[in-house]
Amino acid sequence: MLIRKFLLAAAATTVFAGCAASGGGSSASAEPAVAAAAERLRVAMIDPTPAALRALVSDDLSYGHSGGKVDTQASFIADLLDRKSDFVTIAITDQTIKVVDGHTAIVRHTLAADTNDSGKPGKVALKILGIWQKQGGEWKLLARQAVRLTT
Repeated sequence: MLIRKFLLAAAATTVFAGCAASGGGSSASAEPAVAAAAERLRVAMIDPTPAALRALVSDDLSYGHSGGKVDTQASFIADLLDRKSDFVTIAITDQTIKVVDGHTAIVRHTLAADTNDSGKPGKVALKILGIWQKQGGEWKLLARQAVRLTT
């Protein structure tokens, strides 16, 4: 009888651990919400407003540019509003999203953009890694790192 109780307890533990690890199916269902937040950020970077950007970017943002500069939430938003970082167009391709634990997501994509940074026209082609976190029920960008594409 003791062995049977032990085996039942072990089986229940395994089942519950499997549900917790898989997120009970919530990981896959969270992907569209993460994709929608990433799309709202793409649009907000082209036509920035303080409210839209603050709604999408964590207070703890660490935003690594391909040239080595690292922005905080305040400097990222200020550079977009002041047009020091000015995106005219942004095209996102090859996007993948993996929700890790129900409140953290890894988003990778390729970004191609026309820019007009401080009035100087340009083009960028980047690989992006973004870490999104669910904060207060909303997905927010917590960290981002860009790497220039090699030609």
